[in-house]
Amino acid sequence: MGGMGPEATADFFTKLVAATPVERDQDHLRVLIDNDPTVPDRTAAVEGTGPSPVPRLVAMAEGLVAAGAELLVMPCNTAHAFEAEIRAAVPEVPFVSLIEATVDAVAADTSAPRSVGLLATPGTIRSAIYHAAFARRGIAVLTPDADDQRTVTASIAAVKRGHATQVERTSLREVAERLAAAGAAAIVTACTELPLLLKDGDVVSNGVTVPVIASTDALVVRTIEAASAQRVDAVTP
Repeated sequence: MGGMGPEATADFFTKLVAATPVERDQDHLRVLIDNDPTVPDRTAAVEGTGPSPVPRLVAMAEGLVAAGAELLVMPCNTAHAFEAEIRAAVPEVPFVSLIEATVDAVAADTSAPRSVGLLATPGTIRSAIYHAAFARRGIAVLTPDADDQRTVTASIAAVKRGHATQVERTSLREVAERLAAAGAAAIVTACTELPLLLKDGDVVSNGVTVPVIASTDALVVRTIEAASAQRVDAVTP
C-alpha cells in the first residue's frame, strides 16, 4: 500500500529486494504495489483539518487483496493511525504493522534504549501511536520542540517534492542531535521519507555516535519474515 509518498515507497521496495536472500529471480517475493498518491493527507485527517484517508486506504487494501495479495504492508507511518480500519476491511489477510516492527527493532537491540527521539510528521506525533507502542516496552519518547518540528516537517516536504538538499540533511541531523543531547539514546526516523535524509552513523552527541533506527528498514525485515513464514506454511503438509 504505497504512494504516501512515492519516493518512500520506492525506497521500501528497493530495500526489500536488496534484503531478500535469493539465488535467482524466482526466489524473490512477488510484490504488488498500489502507488496511490491521491490518498488524502494523513496529518490533516489526524488533526481534524482534512478529509479522512480511510476510504482510499480501504479501497487500496481491498484492491490488492482482490489482485492476489496474501500479506499487506504500508510504508507510511502516519497512515497507521488508521490501521484498525484497514484490518477490519480485510480481516482475511495479515497486515504487517510498521509501528510494531519499528518498536520491536528498537527493543530487540542489545543496548535497548530507555528513551528514544522521535522524528515524524505532526500527525504521527499527535496520534501517539508510537508513544503507546513504546510505553508498552517501557521506553520513553522525546519529540522535537515546535521550531525543530517545523524543520522536520519541512524536510519531509522537501523529499515529497523531490527537492531535498544537503541543507535539509544538515538541519535534520541538528534536530536529532538536540534530541540526543536532551537524553534520547537512539533516534527513530518514524516517517519513511526521513531515512532518505538521515542514516545510522550521522548523529553524534558528546563525541558518541547515537544509533538511528529507520522505520523503513524495520518494515523490510518484518515483511521478509512474515512472507517467509507464509511460504513455509504453504509447503508444509
